[in-house]
Formats: sequence, C-alpha cells, structure tokens
Amino acid sequence: MPPSAELPGFLHSVAPILDRWGYLALAAVMVVESFGVPAPGQTIMVAASIYSSTGRMNIYVVALVSFITAVVGDNIGYWIGLRGGRKAVHRWGKYIFITPERLEKAEQFFARRGNRIVVVARFIDGLRQLNGVIAGITKMPWKQFTLYNAIGAALWVGWWTTVSYLLGSNLVKVMEHAHRYKWFAIGAVVVAVGLYVTLHVRHIRRRRARAAASTPAEENPA
Repeated sequence: MPPSAELPGFLHSVAPILDRWGYLALAAVMVVESFGVPAPGQTIMVAASIYSSTGRMNIYVVALVSFITAVVGDNIGYWIGLRGGRKAVHRWGKYIFITPERLEKAEQFFARRGNRIVVVARFIDGLRQLNGVIAGITKMPWKQFTLYNAIGAALWVGWWTTVSYLLGSNLVKVMEHAHRYKWFAIGAVVVAVGLYVTLHVRHIRRRRARAAASTPAEENPA
C-alpha cells in the first residue's frame, strides 16, 4: 500500500498498521474495541474510508468489514458479560464504583430502555466499547440485543464511512472548525437533558398526586 502521508492529524496513529495489514488490521481493531478493549476502532475505520476516497481501499469492503466485525465484537462482549460479568462486578466492581445496587439499577434501566441504548451506544465513546458487556450482565435477551446492535452498527458504520469517504482528508479541517463550537453544543445538550428531567419529574409527581387523590374515593365509594 502507498505511504500514509495523506492521512491527516490524529489518523497518523493507525496509518502504519493500516498500511501494512489493510483490511485485516481494520477487522482486528474493530473486533477488540467492540468487546471492551481500548482500541482505536472508529479511528481506523475513518482512516480506511479516507484511503478509499483516494483509491487505496474499497469503500464497500471497508463498510462491510467494519459492520460485520463491530457486530461480532459486541456479541463477544455480550457473552463475556453474560457468563462472567456479574461475578466480576460483585468481586471487583467496588474498585471502579460499580456496586451491586448500581448494577441492579442498570438492569432496570436496560429493561425499560435497553433497545434505544444499544442503538445509540455506538456513537458514544466508552459506551461503545462496553455496550455488549453491559447488555450481557443485565441479561438482555440475545436476539433482541443482536437486532438492535446490528441496527446501531449499521447507522454508525454508514455515517462514518460515508462522511469520511466524501470529505476525505478535509475531514480533520471540518472537525477542527466544529471543535470551536463544542461548548455551545454541550451546553445545548445539558439544557435539553435538564428540561427533559424536569418535565419527567413533574409528570411523575402529578401522576402520583392523581393516584393519591383517587385512592380515598375508591376505598369509600358513595
């Protein structure tokens, strides 16, 4: 493969292994990142997509390899969490502030919103790496996890490969411009979350108040 000089900025870190091993490097890094090992999966996928824009790799193969290995890696993480994750949390979780009580709350949260979490987890650093493990620990049904994990992987891979392929080496310049406005974006997200929480709490209080008001009437019918 030609030299890696065309890769800009932070993508230099994955250029040597991508230059030497190509699709195999892409597959290996994507798999290990997806079952919890810190690895530059998203970075190498972006780099491979930029290579594709210059004809060094095939964008369709990059997207297919990325999708398959992301799904496979998350499934490995799921089975790790299912088979041994709970014991590990009870034994070692306190050292990273994961208590049995917090795990129980996570289970309840996954039971209510697990599908949505699995879909969006790909786009969030940290959650992307541990998504499958957490789903396994909380015993999310495997078929359900696999379906929504595949949807999330397809959206994530589709977004990053398309954007990286179309923008090519200009991607970093675009990201640098976007970086200037990150605090505005973070502020907007915080405000939105705060508003949602406020409205949600208000809704719960009103519902409880209505339930409390209706209870005496039910106990003492006219």
